[in-house]
Amino acid sequence: MSIALVTVTVVAVAANGGIAAADFAKAEFVLANSAEVNVRPEWVPWLASLKTAGAAGLLIGLLAVPSLGLAAAVGLVLFYIGAVATHLRTRVIHNIYFPAGYLALAVATLALTLTR
Repeated sequence: MSIALVTVTVVAVAANGGIAAADFAKAEFVLANSAEVNVRPEWVPWLASLKTAGAAGLLIGLLAVPSLGLAAAVGLVLFYIGAVATHLRTRVIHNIYFPAGYLALAVATLALTLTR
């Protein structure tokens, strides 16, 4: 297991866990951004659950079950592709760097997980 894999995975777990917590708390910036891209408020907790599952899967994959980490990384990549696509579809570009950053982190985690 490489230092890069551990570092990137821990950052991905923290980032996804943090944004999921903000989603569950219905933070003002989360609801504002969701409304801007036409995501209804009642969807936010469900999306937060997916982020939480991804973060948990990455952590469990790092510590014990590598195949679960791989599945979680794939899931997060697909999730954030959907988020970026939603921003593009709704033409909300001014803050696309948020989902794009999470996508980049998920892709990096996936790439490093594949080299394990």
